[in-house]
Amino acid sequence: MLSKFNNSDHYLSREHHTQSFGANLTPALRVKAGQVIHVQTWDCYKGQVLTEADLIKEIADEFINPATGPIFIEGAEPGDTLSVTLLEIEPEARGAARLSFGEGQLHDKVRAPYGRFFSVVDGTVTMNEKVSFPAVPMLGVIGVAPESGEILTMPAGRHGGNLDNNMNRKGSILHLPVKHPGALLGLGDMHASMGDGEICGTGVEIGGDVLIKVDVIKSLTTNFPVTETADSWITHGVAVADLTQALKLACEEAASLLVSQWGFTYEDAFIFLSVAADLGIAQSVHPSQGTVIAKMRVPKIAACPKPFKI
Repeated sequence: MLSKFNNSDHYLSREHHTQSFGANLTPALRVKAGQVIHVQTWDCYKGQVLTEADLIKEIADEFINPATGPIFIEGAEPGDTLSVTLLEIEPEARGAARLSFGEGQLHDKVRAPYGRFFSVVDGTVTMNEKVSFPAVPMLGVIGVAPESGEILTMPAGRHGGNLDNNMNRKGSILHLPVKHPGALLGLGDMHASMGDGEICGTGVEIGGDVLIKVDVIKSLTTNFPVTETADSWITHGVAVADLTQALKLACEEAASLLVSQWGFTYEDAFIFLSVAADLGIAQSVHPSQGTVIAKMRVPKIAACPKPFKI
């Protein structure tokens, strides 16, 4: 076990994983609020991409985006918020990125399928002899059981899921709306690096180890997950193949928190977001018909220093 993970209260290996989020799934682990958990994750391919030939093979949907879990958090009840602090994210030494036929912003400019491996050593991602850059590990998938039904780990939604927000990295806190007792948390889809938009459909897909701390905020919730960093908080908007709607939802979520938590009028919230906040794209793999994800980054200032006034 990695030394920085030795002080965890629990360990959950990636052998305990699920391909969906749902209230009827059997928990793989039960923990108390305030505890620290060492979670091992698969890459998004569940270890199916090992050779050069694997880079271009078709991978069945049942292997995509396994999420380690579910984790039952005692005391989390519907109407609460589950706050997950990402204390450490440690990727393995090799990851992969791939192009899939007909997907991605430049899909009509390249021959697909195509892929390549990346080495990830001492905090540096190496693409080839010319290209290397700092690793910024993050989690693509993190979520809880949705309000109704069972949702695969691939799409994003109000429950979280495949949010693919590259700010879900070390030091960030994910605030997730709880809809069922125990919340039933799952996480995975680690990337050693991923750009805004994830325009070809992948980041540097990689397995690894994550250290998280779970807390519960009682009797307070949101419509979509909120990410909190040292200098900002970030709302999300999710829609199916409709980026304009996703952008609108992210704006509405941010304005709602400014009004309900910090006493802004809706008009002042509207103006403040326009002059001081940043609207962006977490994921848009056009022309994929899946979910697209927008994000609104609100700076932490005295008037709104965190998402919730608690």
